[in-house]
Amino acid sequence: MSASFQDIPISRVSDYWSSRPCNIRHSPKPIGSREYFDEVEARKYLVEPHIPEFADFARWKGKKVLEIGCGIGTDTINFARHGARVTAVDLTEKSLDIARGRAKVFGLGDNIRFIQANAEKLSEAIPPEPYDLVYSFGVIHHTPHPGRVLEEIRKYVGPDSTVKIMVYHRWSWKVLWVLFGYGKGQIWKLSQLIAEHSEAQTGCPVTYSYSRATGRELLDQHGFQVTGVMVDHIFSYSIPEYVKYQYKVVWYFRWMPKPLFRLLERAFGWHLCLTAKPK
Repeated sequence: MSASFQDIPISRVSDYWSSRPCNIRHSPKPIGSREYFDEVEARKYLVEPHIPEFADFARWKGKKVLEIGCGIGTDTINFARHGARVTAVDLTEKSLDIARGRAKVFGLGDNIRFIQANAEKLSEAIPPEPYDLVYSFGVIHHTPHPGRVLEEIRKYVGPDSTVKIMVYHRWSWKVLWVLFGYGKGQIWKLSQLIAEHSEAQTGCPVTYSYSRATGRELLDQHGFQVTGVMVDHIFSYSIPEYVKYQYKVVWYFRWMPKPLFRLLERAFGWHLCLTAKPK
């Protein structure tokens, strides 16, 4: 993990995600329509089918969920659909506006409280109280100080709370592809290469990545005991077709037996999914 991102102002992160909220192009339908949201969800879980397994939406029926980095609200809506009482936080009003519209379209506005906040200073926006689940998928690795977010999360957990966090996996197929596809093997530039090419739109100002060991260490250092580790997700689709909403698997994955591909994902996937509890 590189320390160079610590000096980047949070305003740069906010500007980046405001310019193109995550998954906003998952459908060509008019943004805000039911058809748009249905297609965004279908595409997201087609490409990342491990998310429902990790989130375990049905488990949180009647429970309090704090989602840090809700984006345009795909997981948020599914927690609410399954009966959770959700507080959803995001850094950018652009994403929150779309997420609020989504909740309204599906009649779930009463189940979700949306709040704009910097997760590194979460308690300045949300009074601390225990939640049954604190969930953050693909978010804290994009803030300059991930440890500060974890310190804030400590204020929202009780003895029986669960914390589920996805961060990017450093020893992954994606990183190898970035290193040789974009970086021409310049491993000394790896941290910056990962940040530059971690997302669909290039130029992300902050992207940390973690091994299984350093992911565990990160949570351990901030008062959490990791109870589960899952690595998953290799993007197997040809990008020229994918951006046209066509799903053509690249040739070297197309001919790979599915059980072998799943083994590869579980070893070298891009998503490091950590489940933890407070110590």
